[in-house]
Amino acid sequence: MALASVVRIAVVAVALWVATLLVPGIGVTAGTPATRIGTLVAVALIFGLVNAVVKPVVKTIGCAFYVLTLGLIALVVNALLFLLVGWLAGRLGLPFTVDGFAAAFFGAIVVGLVSFVLHVAIPDRLDRR
Repeated sequence: MALASVVRIAVVAVALWVATLLVPGIGVTAGTPATRIGTLVAVALIFGLVNAVVKPVVKTIGCAFYVLTLGLIALVVNALLFLLVGWLAGRLGLPFTVDGFAAAFFGAIVVGLVSFVLHVAIPDRLDRR
């Protein structure tokens, strides 16, 4: 796995961790710190797969809604994708929970903002996108 991919997964894992701290309704119920870290990394991988596979399809199908709402529908789409990630994590037996649309909505915003800040802070040679 390329270093840039590892950095991206780590960034999303840290962003998910921050979301569990700031957003009520998003949590990792694992017992030990090592298990929590492993859960966050696994959920970050799921998050990346959902964003790589499902999000482009949804954006293509809902293109008219993006235009009509001047892009604001992206907040709803991101929340629904975050709910999907929580559901998939639960189905895979990971101790990661997202309790409803409001938690997913604010969790997606927190993950997006923290990821942006971390990607800006990380040197380009480590984070080639």
